[in-house]
Amino acid sequence: MEHRKFGYIRVSSKDQNEGRQLEAMRKMGINERDIYLDKQSGKNFERANYQLLKRVIRKSDILYIHSLDRFGRNKEEILEEWNDLTKILEADIIVMDMPLLDTTQYKDSMGTFIADLVLQILSWMAEEERGRIRKRQREGIDLALQNGIQFGRTPVLVSEEFKEIYRKWKAKELTAVQAMQEAGFKKTSFYKLVKALEEETANTL
Repeated sequence: MEHRKFGYIRVSSKDQNEGRQLEAMRKMGINERDIYLDKQSGKNFERANYQLLKRVIRKSDILYIHSLDRFGRNKEEILEEWNDLTKILEADIIVMDMPLLDTTQYKDSMGTFIADLVLQILSWMAEEERGRIRKRQREGIDLALQNGIQFGRTPVLVSEEFKEIYRKWKAKELTAVQAMQEAGFKKTSFYKLVKALEEETANTL
């Protein structure tokens, strides 16, 4: 029985170029009509062309993936899809940049064990990298906030003059009404600035 070769390509956005992955698959002798491409995030496997590929691929067919992170990003889902393809559909998978992940080479139990172990390690690494990216994004936002770049609501700016009025009010040198009159604010605005000042003070402690 003739085995068909399939290719699966994923790029994460409209801007990313799939040309390199496509060229590598052509060199493996894969017909372009058998190469399935998704242009979306790898956070899960709800991708139209990947799901179509799963309906087409048969026992002993070979699926070529350029690298594991092109396949997916979530550890549990990568392992689940790998098992679906290799154990339920009984197709083979070749990860082109990782020779150990070539199920056509591993038909004995020890070989399968090694491939599964490598897959576990690599899928864990893919997920760790995703976590690092999220952490860097969070740190970037925090740093921007520290530097005065605001996200969402417009910031409340507290002047040095208001800080002095606030100090006198807290020291009971002024009543709340006197403090509002001196600052030139109505009650709502006054307490809004008080809250902003107290938050700012708390954050610098």
